[in-house]
Amino acid sequence: MGDQRAVARALLTRRTYAEEAGISLADRPAPLYQLLVLVTLLSTRIRAQVAVAAARELFAAGYRTPAAMEAASWQQRVDALGRGHYRRYDERTATMLGTGARLCLDRWHGDLRRLRRQADGDQDQLRRLLVEFPGIGPTGADIFLREVQTVWPQLRPYADRRAVAGAKRLGLPAATDRLAGLVDEGEFGRLASALVRVALGEESAGQITRSVAAG
Repeated sequence: MGDQRAVARALLTRRTYAEEAGISLADRPAPLYQLLVLVTLLSTRIRAQVAVAAARELFAAGYRTPAAMEAASWQQRVDALGRGHYRRYDERTATMLGTGARLCLDRWHGDLRRLRRQADGDQDQLRRLLVEFPGIGPTGADIFLREVQTVWPQLRPYADRRAVAGAKRLGLPAATDRLAGLVDEGEFGRLASALVRVALGEESAGQITRSVAAG
């Protein structure tokens, strides 16, 4: 257990995908919408770092709220995605971002806390509501819930299949409750995000365990 805790603590030094995208995640409308944008980008068959870079470009262009995203022209969204090298899916994604922004405004008045309240904290209902956004499927819903648990504590501990896969590679418990026992409650979202990096091969499980063993 001691070694497992040490590995978990080492993983907590990694940034989350939301942090890499420049999102100061909080239980407020703008950062929650920004996370939704990032999840939309991560949901395509493209490298996570490209999706993160594209999100940063969209936010740098001022598209940090659903109103601003919808107000941008389709070409402006395409151009921002291109600056982030998100070129293979840029035109389709630009359309989805505009449509998703309108849905967020029409149904949730630009505030995804309303979505959470409608779901009453039920994870399955949250997934059903999230996948109604264009471009977000079950995997995207998992990404959103995994990252948002940092500010929606009623979801904790939440580990999707990729986080569990990363835990297995590191010899950590696959059961979510046991995995959560390795860190403080509020740190679990960061741990889950770091485990996904291991599952995706962004970080080598062997290098992490060897560095921990070396002290």
